[in-house]
Amino acid sequence: MKISIMGALAALLVSGSALAADYSIKLGWVTPDSEVDPYAIGANAFKRLVEERSEGRIEVITYPNRQLGDERQLLEGLRFGTVDAGVIVNAVVSQLEPAFQINDLPFLYGTEEQAYAVLDGHPGEMLAEKLDAKGVVVLGYMEGGYRSMVNNIRPVDTPDDVTGVKYRVMQNPVYIDMFSMLGGNAIPMEWGETFMAVQQGTIDGLEMPVALADAAKYYEVADYLSLTNHTYSVANLLMSKRSFERLPEELQQIVREAAIAAVAEQRIRQQEVEAETVKELEAKGMQVNQITDVAPFREAVRPIYEKYRDAIGSELMDEVFAIIQ
Repeated sequence: MKISIMGALAALLVSGSALAADYSIKLGWVTPDSEVDPYAIGANAFKRLVEERSEGRIEVITYPNRQLGDERQLLEGLRFGTVDAGVIVNAVVSQLEPAFQINDLPFLYGTEEQAYAVLDGHPGEMLAEKLDAKGVVVLGYMEGGYRSMVNNIRPVDTPDDVTGVKYRVMQNPVYIDMFSMLGGNAIPMEWGETFMAVQQGTIDGLEMPVALADAAKYYEVADYLSLTNHTYSVANLLMSKRSFERLPEELQQIVREAAIAAVAEQRIRQQEVEAETVKELEAKGMQVNQITDVAPFREAVRPIYEKYRDAIGSELMDEVFAIIQ
């Protein structure tokens, strides 16, 4: 009996080692691992597709909810190879490569299809080349959803409604300028500090994708959600160039193809979730409104476009404008 048990254990160990992946990718993001969180949807789709298509040769290990640090720390880790991969908001990536500020320009993309035409086309390739030169590989441009305003002071329907309200913004000059031009008080703050700041009244609100308002439970601390759709939020699926180049060429190709499929899947699901989430947030007590006229907002922030032309690059900006007009 003892021999039989020992033999079974040995067989199990051999079987387990045979099933072990040849390579692993540690993938981090800062929001919850939720079925309605756009980052989590994309990260988990990428994990599933990479593992399936590599037939288990690659294991993707997920680290949600800031387990690998805030987004600036994630991006720095990607550059130096201490983090393998991440889903990182565009506003943080643009701090490393200013050309990415094109995606943060307020009221730029009128529809998701315009954003896809830019990101999946030549402008997206140009952005990827610029980031590659800094040690980070762009695997795809996922969708965070349009960003909207959440606050405890008043609904937003005109630029005047933003005046005097203290909004948390990402530590990004485009966002700071946008809210300043609209008359608000822009307060740069790390994501991990924001919920308590709203809860305690240190700030009046913030701006973010609708799905994240639900996933991060902002309905518990904020009264108003205004669907301003001021910025199309790109969730960049990125990988450390060092980590990527450690993979054999055939696995590099599998990772790229899995990323393309994950992006397509994530975008579809993100839009479904966003429509569902608006109804859920209303049911949870938030007052939701859609702005009735976007023109005054666009006029108020118009100077931003030329202010950032040099940083973004005229060639890239003109090509994007040609696509979306």
